[in-house]
Amino acid sequence: MTDLPPRRLLLVHAHPDDEVINNGVTIAHYLAGGAGVTVVTCTLGEEGEVLVPELAGLAAGQADQLGGYRIGELGRAMEILGGPEHRFLGGVGRWRDSGMMGTPANDHPRAFWQADVDEAAGELVAIIRQGRPQVVVSYDENGGYGHPDHIQAHRVTMRAVELAAEPGYRTELGDAWSAAKVYWCAIPVSWIRTGIAALRAAGDEAPFGVVDDADELPFGTPDELVTTEIVGNGFVAAKLEAMRAYATQISVDGPFFALSNNLGQEVFSVEHYTLARGERGAGSGPQGWEDDLFAGLA
Repeated sequence: MTDLPPRRLLLVHAHPDDEVINNGVTIAHYLAGGAGVTVVTCTLGEEGEVLVPELAGLAAGQADQLGGYRIGELGRAMEILGGPEHRFLGGVGRWRDSGMMGTPANDHPRAFWQADVDEAAGELVAIIRQGRPQVVVSYDENGGYGHPDHIQAHRVTMRAVELAAEPGYRTELGDAWSAAKVYWCAIPVSWIRTGIAALRAAGDEAPFGVVDDADELPFGTPDELVTTEIVGNGFVAAKLEAMRAYATQISVDGPFFALSNNLGQEVFSVEHYTLARGERGAGSGPQGWEDDLFAGLA
């Protein structure tokens, strides 16, 4: 596989737009540096809310065409970030957006939440063995904030990394490959507190509704569990523009954006990670965090 770039990064996400929100700066940063970057999306995001009134008819409860529309949004976002390779897990529409936890969409026969983990992992094994990434990125056990598709993406990714390294597992999918490092997307609790303060300073007295403290939110990673930060000041504009490509899902207003559930967060030029598997490289700064996902690798 001598035609592969020396550094190769694979990111696995549940829905179109997750990759930009979590890793837009990271994707653009590594592409600009010549790394091979592959983004895998597990569903089309069919159950998302629609922020554009004239497109409301695309929603799951109406024409149920939002997933197809979001393919176009995803394509534009990928182009803006620099053109990573993109794959839909199992092919376009193989698994469907499961909706929020506890909703009827969880029980749809094609819901990703209902997918057999080993079957879905097998599809990802083929991508891993073909692209041979040293670094894999996905979510933590809670999927970041408890969304069933994010939790399932975590399970599928971790299983696939394990299976891809087994020489005897489905040799028709290619030669065994062991990723050196696996990261989970993270938002340090300290940064959430900073974001809350910034939103309040901008005039929003209750940026997270009735919740007043970051510790009460259903997401956020304790700072001591964060291992890595990618600083990409030169790529914030690309991240914001890529977010704007998802007009049905994200409303961008200056340095802030609102998701379709009206949750506000400040868009920082730094993206954080927790090293879940592999050896931690040398760190820097007051926290001793890595500043490169490939830190410590030859």
